[in-house]
Amino acid sequence: MSTFMRSTPILLLSLCGIFAAQQASAEAKIGVVNFQKLLEDAPQTKTAMQALENEFAPRRRDLLTMQNDLKARDEKLQREGAVMAEPDRVKAEKSLRDEQREFSRKAGEFQDDASTRRNEELGKVQRYLVQEIQGYAASQGFDLVLGDGVFFAKGPLDITANVLAVLLTKPATLPASAPAPAGSAVPKPPAGAPK
Repeated sequence: MSTFMRSTPILLLSLCGIFAAQQASAEAKIGVVNFQKLLEDAPQTKTAMQALENEFAPRRRDLLTMQNDLKARDEKLQREGAVMAEPDRVKAEKSLRDEQREFSRKAGEFQDDASTRRNEELGKVQRYLVQEIQGYAASQGFDLVLGDGVFFAKGPLDITANVLAVLLTKPATLPASAPAPAGSAVPKPPAGAPK
């Protein structure tokens, strides 16, 4: 048997495989999700951010009160400092500086705490959105859903509005943490997502 005769069946099988792969890829259902837009528009994000606002509102009010008090004391010291006795003025200036340092420390802690909690809550929302995207894709028969890194997609491929419509039918609060379904890998949120 010649080399040509032995390689012909392999060549024919390879060509059949290529044609079958092309046909399968032509039938693949592909969607694109603008994750950033979904994250911004999802009611779950808005609810989480409002809960954070409520959580940090008392501390914010305390800081604003402290800031206004310091400003009023500074203005009073500027007006009356020239007529005050030297020891009283020095004492008032030192007290004001000490309280300004305390205010700066508290404001820094507030910023750190608020940023940390915001990142925690956004992380929960991002994980929830990824699970919802996966659920929507599975229920609608998508073979592939792309997110970050897509620079162009025709209108019918963009399923962001469809996933958002599903999210609008669900409670705005996140469900209690539940393990991911078996066999489904939950990818990390996109790098461009807010922190």
